[in-house]
Amino acid sequence: MRVKQKDNKKMYFPQYYLLLMERLSNICKPVAQKTPGNQREANEKIQDERLRPTQETTDEATTDQKVSAGEALDRRNIWEPSVYYALGKESFHFAGHDISIRESIDTYGALIWPGAVALCQFLENNQRQVSLMDKAVLEIGAGTGLLSIVASLLGAWVTATDLPDILSNLTFNLLRNTKGRSRYTPQVAALSWGQDLERDFPHASHHYDYVLAADVVYHHSCLEELLGTMRHFCRPGSRTTLLWANKVRFQSDLRFTESFASSFNTSLLAELPQQEVRIYKATAKE
Repeated sequence: MRVKQKDNKKMYFPQYYLLLMERLSNICKPVAQKTPGNQREANEKIQDERLRPTQETTDEATTDQKVSAGEALDRRNIWEPSVYYALGKESFHFAGHDISIRESIDTYGALIWPGAVALCQFLENNQRQVSLMDKAVLEIGAGTGLLSIVASLLGAWVTATDLPDILSNLTFNLLRNTKGRSRYTPQVAALSWGQDLERDFPHASHHYDYVLAADVVYHHSCLEELLGTMRHFCRPGSRTTLLWANKVRFQSDLRFTESFASSFNTSLLAELPQQEVRIYKATAKE
């Protein structure tokens, strides 16, 4: 996932790396497939724990970090488009193409998260409802680039954005999976939520038909900056449509959803109860 901060993401989740290394020390083969029953029980248990109110903020933050770190390793096997998983690489099939994604364990932005896969599925299966053909599309918090790749393969002119330290892997994945396949060459740009938006993305020269965001909301300290970034691109008179997919993990997710709904004209496009993912459509309030 993508933490939109001025500095490196690692400083905000020190326990994330310890948890990952502890888990990864025992992994040398592809992750074993879990049974649907066991997966549902595990998901229900995690959901109960993460949504239970706590008395101490530090305890809640610690629990949230553990949930996110565990999900980074266990998220794979509930998604049908995933063909196989090996550490550092994942394969999908969308829009008639095989897609190979290179991941990294050193940052949330270099991992694939459920919201991105859910929104890819939705865009592929609902092209009459949401046609990206020849549309200008911006993704914020693009991470590994899976969503931008699928949008590009569906005919969009895509600009994928994230923090500077994410862009190298993002660019690699985009070029690897769209070269010779897409109508337009996808672009990559640095974007830190809430920072220098008027300078780097002025309204006069940066108009997008769609803004995409997937799993950008979780337990981090940049939710206000994220909402401000959404408002910047999806402003009155812009005719921009925002599509946001997110897995519901924490109480902060629900609070952000309330702020999101009060800032835009919103509708729930899809809800996946098993994956706990919701997909919203939003336009500016005129």
